[in-house]
Amino acid sequence: MSCKRDTDYVLSTPSMFIPNVDLRKIYKNTEVTLTTENMRGASMVKGQVISNHSTNNLPSGLLIIQNTRIVGGLDSLRGIAINIGVDAAKYVPGDSVHVKIEGGVLKRVDGTLQIMGKTAADVTKIASGKTLYISRGYGNLIATYPDRYECTLLTIYKCTFNPTLSVTETLAGDKVLNDGTNDFGFYTDPKASFASVKPPYSGNYKGIIINKIVNDKILPQLRITNANDIGALSTNIDAPECVISGFISDVNGGDGNNEYVQLRATKDINFANTPFSLIVSNNAGASVPTGVPAQGWATGQQRTYKINLTSGTVSKGDFFYVGGINKLINGANSTSIASSKWIRALDYNKVSDRFNSASTVTGNATTGLMANSGNAFGMAVFRGIEVTGATVPIDVLWVSTGGLLYQSGGAPNYGGGYRIGNTDIYDVINPQNLVPQPFYRAGTNTQSLTYLTADLGYFYLLGGAYDTKLNKWVKARTQTPILLTKTSALTDIEPANATEIR
Repeated sequence: MSCKRDTDYVLSTPSMFIPNVDLRKIYKNTEVTLTTENMRGASMVKGQVISNHSTNNLPSGLLIIQNTRIVGGLDSLRGIAINIGVDAAKYVPGDSVHVKIEGGVLKRVDGTLQIMGKTAADVTKIASGKTLYISRGYGNLIATYPDRYECTLLTIYKCTFNPTLSVTETLAGDKVLNDGTNDFGFYTDPKASFASVKPPYSGNYKGIIINKIVNDKILPQLRITNANDIGALSTNIDAPECVISGFISDVNGGDGNNEYVQLRATKDINFANTPFSLIVSNNAGASVPTGVPAQGWATGQQRTYKINLTSGTVSKGDFFYVGGINKLINGANSTSIASSKWIRALDYNKVSDRFNSASTVTGNATTGLMANSGNAFGMAVFRGIEVTGATVPIDVLWVSTGGLLYQSGGAPNYGGGYRIGNTDIYDVINPQNLVPQPFYRAGTNTQSLTYLTADLGYFYLLGGAYDTKLNKWVKARTQTPILLTKTSALTDIEPANATEIR
């Protein structure tokens, strides 16, 4: 009863086309001739051309195409290089081609897996001007899986050079990029038409991964094919002198003068010579002025409260604190942390700081500096004590999303609300479409921390890693809740997994 009749089987014919994901698996670290047997009945490959030889920055003779197995979708997107000699330059990105590869030899040449022994006679152009698949690349994944990404078209966001280039250096030669996840190679042929271009400090890079062999190890290199493949995000280095590493917004018991923000210095600071300010924004529905704050962080009254940092010193890597005058780890009757480095402790129940020396706008004294639930609250660090609605913070974090925080608009100001800076979480320019988005809740600037259970004494440990040589975050901050007690020690809020300064 378990037997099937011959007529129960569906007769089918194998496809003449093999996807690149399956084609690449045929190679087992030794060259192999492609046959219909090892290609499971296939004899051809098809895909979209991504190579562009007009600018002289790709290995000559290689027609590079990418395709995807239909069932696998973009997860199976793979590329392959086919060496057809000088005729490769006749094809441009967006061409759709069929290539007879039966009889070709699959081998790794100078680090790149390619098909040898084919000519232009084996290539048929089916269409042109097709929309290209462009995946997002990540440095850590490219470094870990170079074969997976080889000969595919990628855009890698928020890249800077490691080491940082001087203002006179150009794209030409071997260099290293870092996207915040890992280093990866970047090469521009000195004969490329754009080799003399001076790159921006930070940008998105669209290019093709070409592998090379170094000390018997495959190392991936990104190669762009046009100067327009670089989308500038920032032309200048703007490294923060300190970053927010944690805070407590709701101690066990009354909050008045017990809330504090923990920061960590990325360089030595003498606050008397180079003052800074910390502003906290509270956006409860009844807080005045109501509506989207036209002056952003400088709104004052019940919406924002500024604390000036004008004395004291810290060294690179130091934790330091700003907040209520009580200097207790978790509210009344808890461990004193007065012995730690406090740059400013004030009685915010009674004291209001002026936003600017010539301004009467102040943040009203308050019994609760930070909100405990409901609408969003944020905190931002600024250079200097003169803050206006146009001042950009050097670091900023938000908890939750509710309330009237942002109003969209066009150039030159792009609306109104609370400005952000370029951090591990927020981007002044949208990295996807390069459109300015200078406010929280604008464009991709929607990420926030989440409220923790009220009145228990949770410390928001933020983690992450900031590299002072790269002048960028190499590991984004994420919140880790630390439930403090009345007897918790300073080491509980300065643990090994605290924000790292490298």
